[in-house]
Amino acid sequence: MPVNLSPPDPAALLPVPGIEIGTAMAGIRKADRRDLTVFRLAEGSAVAGVFTTNRFCAAPVQLCQRHLAKGFGIRALVVNTGNANAGTGEPGLVAASTTCIALAQLLDIAPEQVLPFSTGVIMEPLPVDRLQAGLPAALNDLSPKNWAQAAEGIMTTDTVPKAASRQVTLGGRTVTLTGISKGAGMIKPNMATMLGFIGTDAVVSQAVLDDLVKRAADRSFNRITIDGDTSTNDSFVVMASRQAGHAEITDTDSADGRAFAEALFALSEQLAQAIVRDGEGATKFITVQVEGGRNEAECRQVAYAIAHSPLVKTAFYASDPNLGRILAAVGYAGVADLDQTTIDLFLDDVQVAVNGGRHPAYREADGQRVMKQSEITVRVVLNRGMADSTLWTCDLSHDYVSINADYRS
Repeated sequence: MPVNLSPPDPAALLPVPGIEIGTAMAGIRKADRRDLTVFRLAEGSAVAGVFTTNRFCAAPVQLCQRHLAKGFGIRALVVNTGNANAGTGEPGLVAASTTCIALAQLLDIAPEQVLPFSTGVIMEPLPVDRLQAGLPAALNDLSPKNWAQAAEGIMTTDTVPKAASRQVTLGGRTVTLTGISKGAGMIKPNMATMLGFIGTDAVVSQAVLDDLVKRAADRSFNRITIDGDTSTNDSFVVMASRQAGHAEITDTDSADGRAFAEALFALSEQLAQAIVRDGEGATKFITVQVEGGRNEAECRQVAYAIAHSPLVKTAFYASDPNLGRILAAVGYAGVADLDQTTIDLFLDDVQVAVNGGRHPAYREADGQRVMKQSEITVRVVLNRGMADSTLWTCDLSHDYVSINADYRS
C-alpha cells in the first residue's frame, strides 16, 4: 500500500480550458485496461519538456526532443503504457514516428506537432498496430474532464493514480494547473520509469515556459529516488493553452511570473512526492535534508548517498535504528575534505550524533520510536557552509524484490 497516499478524487481535478484528454483500452500489453492516452491542445498552446539523461534513451524521447526543437507548435500528445519502446533501435524510431503520423492524420495536423510517450517493458517491439487501432476510441473520448482517467491510463506498477490541481490568480483572472504523474520503480529522474504532465491555461511565453519546466523539475522530480535507477523514458512536460485571458507572462521576476512559478513548483513537488509514496513495496516516506554544506551540489551528493544505501533503506523498513549506516553513507558520499568531527545527525526531533559521534543523550528507544513512523525526516548538518538540499525517498522491502522479479510475468 502507498504511504499516506489515496487515489485522487476525480471531482477535485479541475479541467484546463484548451486541453482535452481521451483514453482507450488498446491492448498494448494487457487486455481490459486503459493503456492509451491522447491530449489535444488548442492552437497557439506553448509546450516545454525535460527528459531523461540516460544515454540509452527511448525512441519516443528522441522524437519528442526533435519535435520540440522544430518549434512547429505542439498540438497533441500520445502516451502508451505497457511497452517502453526503448532498446528497440531503428524499428523503435519508426514505430514512434508511425504513431505520430497516425494521430496527426486523425487530427489534421503535422506529425511534428505530436509528442509521443511510452512507458513499460524495455527491449520489446511496440505493437504499433494495436496503438493505431486504439486512437479513434481515444479521440472519441476527448473531454476536458478526463484527468483522472489519464492518471490511470499512464500507470505501470503504480498502485494508485497520481493527480492534483491548483489555482492561482494572475492579472485578476483565475488560472488553473492540473497534473498527473506515474512511477513506482526505476526512479531516479535525472533530467530532465517516470512520466509527468501538467496542463495550465496560463498565458506564458515559450521562453518563460522553457525556463520554468527546468526549474520545476529541479525542485521536484530531480529530488526523488526510489532505487537509484534512471529510466530510459523519464519525461516531464508542461502544456500551457494560454487561454486564461491575463497579460502574457514574459518575465519570471514579475509578480505574476513569481506567483505562477510557485504554483507550478508546488504542484510538481506534490506529484513527485506521490511517486515516492507509491514506491514499489514502500512502507516509509523519508525526507533527507542535508544542511551546512559549501554548495548545494555537495549537499545533494550526501543526501543521495544516504537515500541510495540498501543498508540504510532496509534499516528503515525494519524500523531498526542502526543509524551508523547513515554516518557511513555520509562518509563515502565523495566529499573529499569532509571533516567527520563537525557532523551532526538528527532523526526527526532526536539528535543522534554530535561532532561526528553519538550524542550523550541519545537513547536507542528514541531512535526506534521515530523509525516506526510512516514518515521520517533525516537531517544531516555538515557545519561547513550555508548551502542545503532536500530530497525524498522510501525504504526497501521484500516486496520491492518480488515486484521487480515478477514484473514481466
